[in-house]
Amino acid sequence: MRLKLQKTAVSALEDIKARDIAVLDVRKLTSLYDTLVIASADSNRQVKALARHVRDKLKEAGADILGVEGEDGGEWVLVDAGDIVVHIMQPAVRAYYNLEELWTPPAVKRTTKAAAA
Repeated sequence: MRLKLQKTAVSALEDIKARDIAVLDVRKLTSLYDTLVIASADSNRQVKALARHVRDKLKEAGADILGVEGEDGGEWVLVDAGDIVVHIMQPAVRAYYNLEELWTPPAVKRTTKAAAA
């Protein structure tokens, strides 16, 4: 079901020309949800349209929509479907909050003998 909902969300975002779609598997980082999808939109109108479309398509696919936040402003809308959460943001908001960095585990750093010397 997780992959089905993920594909549904990405497809819904692509339908209305969302940009820079990122899909993050966050199961190892939180127990709140499994997948985080982040996308950019060029205007308040597009952000709102994408959020409505994603919500409707996820519902059709069998997801329970637990909440939608931020529709009034249209700069950042979050669609919470339980195991999958979709963030749709205007580019400036996305750059400011940088969710990809926040939800991507840090790379493991290895020290070599040369570096340690």
